[in-house]
Amino acid sequence: MLGKGTYELIKHLSEEELDRKIREQKDARVLKRLCFVRHLYSGMSVKKAADLIGVTKATGYSWLKRWNSKGYRGLIPEFGGGRPPKLTEEDKEKLKNILKEKDSWTTKEVQKLIEKKFGVEYSSYHVRRILKSFGMK
Repeated sequence: MLGKGTYELIKHLSEEELDRKIREQKDARVLKRLCFVRHLYSGMSVKKAADLIGVTKATGYSWLKRWNSKGYRGLIPEFGGGRPPKLTEEDKEKLKNILKEKDSWTTKEVQKLIEKKFGVEYSSYHVRRILKSFGMK
């Protein structure tokens, strides 16, 4: 650890090996995480790399810690079988206010918004249920 909230990147692979993994990766989630790590290899900050990839800074630090402890294997999602994270009532109010700023949203746009703003991944079905609970279509 370098300073408060800062972690040093462990380069488990050479840049060439990392680039090869990126080219060959079939799983979109793992590809996104590999690209994030690639940005870190080039000297980018966790915040900047996370912004570019479209995830929260907290998610970026989580991925960095997993990369540092397990390398490539740490980037493969582990589904614990538990209940997925969910939005709090306060988060839902914030989401509702954001959605009011624009007349028309697609389910996919709302899904991406929830992931980016709140770090929660929902299926499109669940996003539609949330929208319906807001009285939206």
